[in-house]
Amino acid sequence: MQYRNFGNTSLRVSEVGFGAWAIGGSAMIGNTAIGWGDADDTVSAGAVRASLNAGINFFDTADIYGLGHSEELLGKLIGDKKDIIIASKVGNVSRGGQFTVDYTKDYILGACEQSLRRLRRNTIDYYQLHTARLEHLQQGDCTAAMQELQQAGKIRYWGLSLNTFDPLPEAEYLLGQGLGHGFQLVLNLLNQRSLPLLKTAAEKGYGIIARMPLQFGLLTGKFDRGVSFPENDHRRNRLVPAIVDASTRALEPVWRLCEKYQCSKTQLALGYLLSYPEVSVIIPGIRTAEQVAGNTEGLIQLEEADRRMIEDLGKGPFISIMQMIQQQG
Repeated sequence: MQYRNFGNTSLRVSEVGFGAWAIGGSAMIGNTAIGWGDADDTVSAGAVRASLNAGINFFDTADIYGLGHSEELLGKLIGDKKDIIIASKVGNVSRGGQFTVDYTKDYILGACEQSLRRLRRNTIDYYQLHTARLEHLQQGDCTAAMQELQQAGKIRYWGLSLNTFDPLPEAEYLLGQGLGHGFQLVLNLLNQRSLPLLKTAAEKGYGIIARMPLQFGLLTGKFDRGVSFPENDHRRNRLVPAIVDASTRALEPVWRLCEKYQCSKTQLALGYLLSYPEVSVIIPGIRTAEQVAGNTEGLIQLEEADRRMIEDLGKGPFISIMQMIQQQG
């Protein structure tokens, strides 16, 4: 495992981290699935142990994942390991059977206390506003709350987990104000909308977490148009056959590189992200010990020319794929 600095903070993170959304298990808000289907805590615990053995020291969760269960499980398994970095998020809320958001100061301060309790820690290493939008940031409650939590020692550093499809306005606001210490953004072979942010944020000392590196599993090459998901898996209404088909065709030039590098599609997708030195850590979702091996072993060093080819596709044929994905929500 290789390690990278998280911006100008004192955190030194494994370049592959542990995305802990899926281990939250089957969770619903009303009739809406917010999880990845059923999860077995015993299997999840095995995945966490395998991750530690592989050198992963960065675990990313949120209080909404499993409606708190992801934090509770990480607290039980690694809450007492002070050399392990835990990141969590706040702002997405279930109320009255409805999904909503709350970025008020009082809510954030109280929610942080609940996350600390579940994580069995006195301090959260990196705390994130969970997809807060520009109007929330400009109102100021949420940023004031994060600064107060840091001053109180409840969190070490804080940042913003950016929205999926239009991340720049919120990022530019925090950069302009000099607020926070990092960004979590969507970046993968298909979704390259955050690329313009990388260099600017890194130059200003912000750490970068790249989430959805495998686009909900679409970039593993394991899905075909016949793939289906249970009702309690959020991918059921996202990875529809039309998206799987269109992505498979558009990615053919990229997958030809697997022969050149003698690697799997997963390894190529992750290697692409790690070819950007501005990226501090990538967080594939991990559910099993087998996935730990697939996400950490045999990672490749992508040549500059191949990275430019992928970026060119991101400016062309991949745009229509992202439009389809955005329409699905």
